[in-house]
Amino acid sequence: MNNDSSKKSYSYKDAGVDIDAGNSLVDAIKPLAAATKRLGANADLGGFGAIFDPKAAGFKDPLLVSATDGVGTKLKVAIDMGRHDTVGIDLVAMCVNDLVVQGAEPLFFLDYFATGGLEVSAARTIISGIAEGCKQAGCALIGGETAEMPGMYAAGDYDLAGFTVGAVERDQLLQADQLNDGDVLLGLASSGVHSNGFSLIRKLVSDFNLNYSDKAPFDSQQSLGDALIAPTRIYVKSCLQAIRAGHIKALSHITGGGLFENIPRILPETLVAELDVTSWPLPPLFNWLADVGNIAPRELATTFNCGLGMVVAVSPENEKLAIDMLTNAGETVYSVGRLRNRIGNEEQVNINELEMAWQS
Repeated sequence: MNNDSSKKSYSYKDAGVDIDAGNSLVDAIKPLAAATKRLGANADLGGFGAIFDPKAAGFKDPLLVSATDGVGTKLKVAIDMGRHDTVGIDLVAMCVNDLVVQGAEPLFFLDYFATGGLEVSAARTIISGIAEGCKQAGCALIGGETAEMPGMYAAGDYDLAGFTVGAVERDQLLQADQLNDGDVLLGLASSGVHSNGFSLIRKLVSDFNLNYSDKAPFDSQQSLGDALIAPTRIYVKSCLQAIRAGHIKALSHITGGGLFENIPRILPETLVAELDVTSWPLPPLFNWLADVGNIAPRELATTFNCGLGMVVAVSPENEKLAIDMLTNAGETVYSVGRLRNRIGNEEQVNINELEMAWQS
């Protein structure tokens, strides 16, 4: 080893990585993780791996279901606004909502947070949102990774990814073969754009010289930015309750691809979803997006959730029971359509009078 005292002695911090800041962040988020503790997990941080005990969580013959996702370019809106408190909820929501559609209860969550230079205060705010999302979903935040990578990200930029595992008893797994001609489709209201379509939204904001700090054209009570970054709704607890009561046959999480691409993911090849576009209100935010961008109705319903964050399939005899249970759990529920037998190779989602109803 060369110990020439005349040469500069380099450290990791000189390269832009602050190990002390990373350790400070771990200390700061330990109470956040501890607040998500649940049966089966101790939610301690600091080890190389985290352990979860499904038996302690009450499962007897579970199937494990996993999901991973990110927040997408919604992060750029949050960064531009300097608002970091909600994107963690989005991260959890995008993952756990994908678990519950198969009847699975989210058990634990891990996050990956990458940035060019670690700002402990902002990072703690981001991870506090992740912990809040975990509490809403009933899962434990049991681990994660903070990666400080100077040169990979511009100053102030960061990225998030999440990973979750859930469990469902083998005989309670929701599957497409449980659906039949005549089953009713319910729609659960979204809380806004959720976390999809933001590349288009950001292009509209840029092309039309809009500012996130301006009052929302469709809601004078909040700014445009606040309306856009409203966190994704987490449907886990309400839907699990109705699933375990035997009221739900299938669920479709309306994410990227909108109504036209997500509903077919739960259907057998033999069925078509008929939606009545007049059965639920198109929220003003989506009306505004359609208007400012001259977005065609079909494009709108393929890019955005258009006011429905989850579509639920139930048998006709369980429709009222499901609506009552979901409503009592805090959901806004609409009866939006039915399933019918497919004719030939027709498209599996048919939204009646879409062009007429949503002309921009």
